[in-house]
Amino acid sequence: MTAPLPPFPTARAALDSLRALLSGRSLLPAMESLRDELGDVFLLPAPGFRAIVLSGAAAARFTYVEARASLRWRAAGDPVTSLLRHGLLVEDGEAHAALRRSILPHLHRRAVESRLETFVWWTDQVCDAWDLRRPLDMLVEMRQLALLVLVDALFGADLTPDLDRLWRPILRAIRFISPGVWLLWRSVPQVGLGPALRQLDAYLYGLIAAQRDDPRAADGLVRDLLRAGLSDALVRDQLLTLLIAGHDTSTAHLAWTLYLLAAHPASQRLAQAEVDAVCGGLPPSPEALRRLVYLGQVIDESLRLYPPIHVSNRLVAGDLEFGGCRIPAGERLMFSIYLTHRDGRSWPDPGRYDPARFAPGVRREPYAFVPFGGGPRNCIGAAFAQAEAKTILARLLQRYRFTLLDPQVRLHMGATLEPSPGVLLRVAARE
Repeated sequence: MTAPLPPFPTARAALDSLRALLSGRSLLPAMESLRDELGDVFLLPAPGFRAIVLSGAAAARFTYVEARASLRWRAAGDPVTSLLRHGLLVEDGEAHAALRRSILPHLHRRAVESRLETFVWWTDQVCDAWDLRRPLDMLVEMRQLALLVLVDALFGADLTPDLDRLWRPILRAIRFISPGVWLLWRSVPQVGLGPALRQLDAYLYGLIAAQRDDPRAADGLVRDLLRAGLSDALVRDQLLTLLIAGHDTSTAHLAWTLYLLAAHPASQRLAQAEVDAVCGGLPPSPEALRRLVYLGQVIDESLRLYPPIHVSNRLVAGDLEFGGCRIPAGERLMFSIYLTHRDGRSWPDPGRYDPARFAPGVRREPYAFVPFGGGPRNCIGAAFAQAEAKTILARLLQRYRFTLLDPQVRLHMGATLEPSPGVLLRVAARE
């Protein structure tokens, strides 16, 4: 007997989703309602766009492991493919595998731990410029910090002289790949992208040329990609992929974690007490990071509640079946990490902030927690992101106390899941 297609939402639920998309509001509350109404598999239709949405731990295993060979990352015509061209994120098969082999050594845990001093140095540089008499928006501050850290640690360059002129082009590129009306009307003009992309390309091609032609330049990712025989254009695609995806995910994660710590003062005090006991006044070391257990729980709970990459977007290359539903080739498959992380079957009282969920010895359902994806093609930057977040947050907790000024923070579905309009905090230096 042929399995049925996934169920459609009611007309009202579909209309609510469409309104959220067109108004710029988050689609996630509507998707939660659809999941509650229709289950772990449902069809999300809109004019000119449809996707089969999956959620739950079993769906995670299906997407990342069982059906992986029948799913494709590259979607011709999607903005992310247009922007990143042949970047690691939008390649499949051997092309992806070869790029991954070239990039992974620079994102391996041992390589990342050798750069902790860089993380700490840039954290201090950004913080030393703060005017503590005024409220600070941590979404803005963490974006600046994440950009400076990434470009130095991975590209071997100081972005400071170029940050002011590249700030808007970077934000414009992020808006270009964020969910919006392009999902409904692919012909919508992307006003302003051309000049922004030319500025970003000029910077990246200049960086490539400098590291190729300067015999004094230190060995690193750029030189290794060139030695591997990649053209300048293909190296550009990898650098832009790392620049956009790498810094934007860290921005969102750090901002959400500071929001949660400020919103839960008792948790902030516990994290600070642990940092004080483990690090004293010294910068966090690799050994110290391993001993910051409670801070790791805070970080994981932040990733559970607000996963920066909240959905995995694939194209179905061969007919599949999941949950008693048929998934035909040619469909778009969206696995919702956000809904999976807020599934009451895996997480009791899923909307509540509780770092104890990740305490040592507490067992979790496999594939219920997938902030970095899963399977052979999990996030290549996971080790970098985890070490970066723990180092930066430990340093910030050493130096400051954070008080939340505006608790009315909303979910914004950009290229990542961001707090909107930002995270406004009062920051006070610790005695």
